[in-house]
Amino acid sequence: MTDKNILLKAYASMCTSRRMSEIYDENRQICKYVHSTSRGHEAIQLAVGMQLKEYDYLSPYYRDESILLGLGLEPYELMLQLLSKKDDPFSGGRTYYGHPNLKREGFPKIPHQSSATGMQAIPATGIAHGISYLESMNLLNSKNKPVVVCSLGDGSVTEGEVSEAFQIAVLKMLPIIYLVQDNEWAISAFKTEMRAMDAYEFAGGFKGLKRIRVDGSHFPECYKKFGDALEYVRTKRKPVLIHARVPLLGHHTSGVRNEWYRDDFSSHEEDDPVPKLKKVLTDIGTGEDELLKIQSEGIQKADESFSRAVKAEEPDPKSVYLHEFVPSPVTEEKGVREPESRDPILMVDAGLFAVNEIMKKHPEAILYGQDVGIRLGGVFREAATLAQKYGENRVFNTPIQEAYIIGSTAGMSAAGVKPIVEIQFADYAWAGINQLVVELSKSCYISMGKYPIASVIRIPCGSYGSGGPYHSDCIESSILPVRGIKIAFPSNAADMKGLMKSAYYDPNPVIIFEHKGLYWSKVPGTENAKCPEPDEDYIIPFGKGRIFQHASQEKIDSGESLTVITYGMGVHWALNASKNFPGCVEIVDLRTLYPMDDELVYESVRRHGKCLVITEERSLNSFAESLAGRISRNCFTSLDAPVEVLGSVNVPAIPLNSGLEAEMLPNAVKVSAVMEGLLGW
Repeated sequence: MTDKNILLKAYASMCTSRRMSEIYDENRQICKYVHSTSRGHEAIQLAVGMQLKEYDYLSPYYRDESILLGLGLEPYELMLQLLSKKDDPFSGGRTYYGHPNLKREGFPKIPHQSSATGMQAIPATGIAHGISYLESMNLLNSKNKPVVVCSLGDGSVTEGEVSEAFQIAVLKMLPIIYLVQDNEWAISAFKTEMRAMDAYEFAGGFKGLKRIRVDGSHFPECYKKFGDALEYVRTKRKPVLIHARVPLLGHHTSGVRNEWYRDDFSSHEEDDPVPKLKKVLTDIGTGEDELLKIQSEGIQKADESFSRAVKAEEPDPKSVYLHEFVPSPVTEEKGVREPESRDPILMVDAGLFAVNEIMKKHPEAILYGQDVGIRLGGVFREAATLAQKYGENRVFNTPIQEAYIIGSTAGMSAAGVKPIVEIQFADYAWAGINQLVVELSKSCYISMGKYPIASVIRIPCGSYGSGGPYHSDCIESSILPVRGIKIAFPSNAADMKGLMKSAYYDPNPVIIFEHKGLYWSKVPGTENAKCPEPDEDYIIPFGKGRIFQHASQEKIDSGESLTVITYGMGVHWALNASKNFPGCVEIVDLRTLYPMDDELVYESVRRHGKCLVITEERSLNSFAESLAGRISRNCFTSLDAPVEVLGSVNVPAIPLNSGLEAEMLPNAVKVSAVMEGLLGW
């Protein structure tokens, strides 16, 4: 039998939670923001919240308010989020009710997670993966054994990304509990419409995932079985799935009322956890007066909290600008870019050497992705020898799971690991964009800086050598509109090393696009991608471009010059084309696309009055066209001609045939023709 004091505490929280849901329904005009409540789910949720330790991690979903009450959060705090108030402790009014993030002494850590169903499974598994790594390296500095709890609705288990998380959990034997709360509904879709089996049955396909069924409406059973699962994971360091059958006694959300689509409400009420727990307490001798007193106090607490929350201050509109990023420690270019007596190195080696220096210095750094492990060291040999040097727990292959590769970095970062990951080709990144946009990009902003995600995502890209339609794309224009992500695109070995170091030390998510045609300088005209290797301390801040080639002052003074604004392969096309116009062409290498060195660009355009923007992407609706528009607006009075944009031909894919590929791509000849027109030659 569960201790009576625990039962009484749970009953008090249930009474408070139940009254909260009633208040929200009674005050629909005030509670105008969409929200869900835990009504019907209270028993299993309180069993979880009351047993987690401050060194554990929790990834709840949007119906988990009773877990939060079980942890010890106050109704007033939750209501501040409900009403989107200034002092909402999670997001300052930026996100929905029941979407917490918490970094507070005495409480489990709750990293940011989104509203998208099932999306939290990958970041939560990444936390467990990070913990497992830190334990293997004796880096936790604690005798405690953290457990991660990931809470899900049963409908979300049909998501492919949840399967990716389960696969890694059993492959790596990670310390995580997947709590699946099954109320048979996914908005208006009933279980028979959306699944062939429930989560317990589905999880049977993942060998090594311990499964537990529980009556999620019966608190003593929930408390015992969750406690057993917690002890199992804490000691065995293996994953568990708990399938809790629960009633849905409230609406799906305040925006989707149950009376619109349900006729099973009375049968769900038979499993109401509140009267069930009340009967347990009565059966062990708890008096009716004591239970009524607890109920009355719970109602009073909820009522008073709501009155206070309604009167609380609204957010300052100016606060909307805060917390896109936390500051990077890298604020200026440092170190020796061109040490004496060093031979030029390949760009691929510059990246390799940078990662090697990082891993040698920082045991919390790990590298993973497809084929980067000990056998191959990357399909471009960009990770060669690293697994041999640092071990297969630090440099390892993943399954073909772009979503996990990207999304897990959110969890790794929350656990204190610094991940460097690779998507094998830009064309394959789309499977991971969901996690990038919904989880990584928003975490710092929505958590008000509590959970920035330190993540380096390497993405080889670009066309050369007939890579065809699935191994050749550049996709920066698709990522750049997403705020909260920094983006680099180096054109040479020195910048590759300096930006890789900067990306690692940046506490925010960073993508480095690495043109595979520049890796080995095998493409004619890319010899200048090779540079002497900078020293170990060389580092480049994001948002600082570089003039790759200067025009002569004589040509500038006579009005016979132009500037090229570009990056990556575009630098080399411009460099080779400029040989036809000696002294006339300045080339600005952006190096980082977001943040971008706006002032360097505008100063260069104003100096020359003529501008060409070059990209390898298809030019229509591209970043290059957007940049040309900004240049036109900011430098209008200095321009002697419209800003020109040159990119690839606007067709849907890069053809395999080498002649078709060449016809599609920019090259020095095409660039030269545009330069000739701008210069009036």
